[in-house]
Amino acid sequence: MRAMGADGQIRAFVATSRELANEAARIHGTSAVAAAALGRALTAAAIMGLTLGNDENSMTLSIKGDGPLGGILAVGDGLGRVKGYVNNPGAEVAARPDGKLDVGAAVGAGQLTVAMDLGLKEAYVGAVELISGEIAEDLAHYYLASEQTPSIISLGVLVDTDLSVKQAGGFFLQLLPGHSPEIIDRLEAQIADFPPISQLLEQGKTPEQVLELLLAPFGYEITEKSPIGFYCNCNRKRVERVLISLGAEEIAQLSTEEDIEINCHFCNRDYKFSKGDLEAILRACV
Repeated sequence: MRAMGADGQIRAFVATSRELANEAARIHGTSAVAAAALGRALTAAAIMGLTLGNDENSMTLSIKGDGPLGGILAVGDGLGRVKGYVNNPGAEVAARPDGKLDVGAAVGAGQLTVAMDLGLKEAYVGAVELISGEIAEDLAHYYLASEQTPSIISLGVLVDTDLSVKQAGGFFLQLLPGHSPEIIDRLEAQIADFPPISQLLEQGKTPEQVLELLLAPFGYEITEKSPIGFYCNCNRKRVERVLISLGAEEIAQLSTEEDIEINCHFCNRDYKFSKGDLEAILRACV
């Protein structure tokens, strides 16, 4: 859900993403902390993808840390569809002293990179060092450093004891060019004691109610509502094109095997190619 507040000085996004986060956790068989980290990244990618202004545009959020997760990749498009994976889905870390999942420790120190494919010859790429590994704070740092956009970002995933996702969501608040100096102080005061997004969703709050809590003192208008979901566009034809791109020599070497299996990292689907399949692909290459 997208809104404008404070007479066009603030733009806001609120997303509920339990279904997509739960689907990703199921597909990848994640530990609790991996489910939380991946769910946060996918929620952010869904929001960021919907800001691209074109259904054919896409963005890739890459988080490479030295923690046990190894890295996270999330891809979002202009239709609100996201896909992603974590390098080490079974990674575990000790909980924080307050009992919450320690996503920051699981991610570790490293770099966050955002690449936006806007249909141009080259993608726009921006990168910043991770400041906490908690993802929301790192994204706020990215927006300020790379796009000069002051942002308040909250991302949350509540994982159940059976490792399913109970609640997931996030919100972005961003100050737009031309904002008044006092709006910063007002917004910081409004957010100072604001509950975590996962807590609000667990209480049954809707996106509309979250927006009301966030922006009521400023005045706001909801401008857009969009569905988001986990979606992988892989299929056998796409995988065949990847094989063709390897070149005839590489395919000939692969065809010496009885069969091969190629796995899609995003949806964990396996594609099997027999020796005969590979020979047919090789003939198409020469």
